[in-house]
Amino acid sequence: MWKNNNLSIVLFLLFATSLVGQSLSGWKAHNQDQRDHGEPEIRYVEFVQSSDFGETVFENWESEFLQMAFYVMLTVFLFQKGSAESKKHDGAEAVDADPRAHRADPHAPWPVKRGGWILTVYKNSLSLALLLLFLGSFVGHAAAGARKYSEEQLEHGSPPVGMLEYMGNPRFWYESFQNWQSEFLSVLVIVVLSIWLRQWGSPESKPVHAPHAQTGSS
Repeated sequence: MWKNNNLSIVLFLLFATSLVGQSLSGWKAHNQDQRDHGEPEIRYVEFVQSSDFGETVFENWESEFLQMAFYVMLTVFLFQKGSAESKKHDGAEAVDADPRAHRADPHAPWPVKRGGWILTVYKNSLSLALLLLFLGSFVGHAAAGARKYSEEQLEHGSPPVGMLEYMGNPRFWYESFQNWQSEFLSVLVIVVLSIWLRQWGSPESKPVHAPHAQTGSS
């Protein structure tokens, strides 16, 4: 299991460790703020269930899934000469092969053998899954953000707001755009830097000896 899945296992452990670290540090920071204002502290479980924690988690997940969804879709038809992250401008690419020509392959996934609308969905299943994860996180961000904003409103004697109403608030879009711009910047950086820079042994890099004009990772 380790040999075949160590990349995903390590990434999951890094994610889980970071999420726990975020929750613990956020809990301590929240209680510090409570003490500073003469308010009672809350338990860790209460903080994890709070709108404050939920909003920050979904806000970040939202931007990550949006970035990956756009990246997967844009690399279908956009190019960057010399980048390891781009398809070549000319010549056949394995990812563009017609899957219907491989229906007789015994190792082909079942949607390829089935064909029809199932194959159409399967051909775009990666970007669809990422978009659904983005939409789920987007709604989670809006719902948790509305709860948090309503709690602040009640503290100031103002009425609470619903999720849709909160989505029309500039604060919601400020929180979203500040994360989106950083994600698109990070993708831009790896696309451009991979033209001239290398990482020996990584499939995300061109071979160290490859010329700068070579496009694609191999």
